[in-house]
Amino acid sequence: FMNCTWQAGRDAPGDTQYFLYWRNSRYDDAMECELYITDENGRNMGCRFQNVKIEIEKAYFLVNGSSKNSLIQFYDEYIQLYKI
Repeated sequence: FMNCTWQAGRDAPGDTQYFLYWRNSRYDDAMECELYITDENGRNMGCRFQNVKIEIEKAYFLVNGSSKNSLIQFYDEYIQLYKI
């Protein structure tokens, strides 16, 4: 089980929709969010992953977006994961 959340960009148009992908390593296929958390306007603002198996300490995450009115800057990062 893993939750991820993000905020809309400062200048993001109202029709912007976001999508989250992650993978354990550069050799694995990216997995899209299974269950998005949406705001009051139906915009994806988070994700709930079920059945997550973390095999390494750092995982790759990508949030990208789409809009009819503007290009949306993506955000990607390798993030250090910790065992709880």
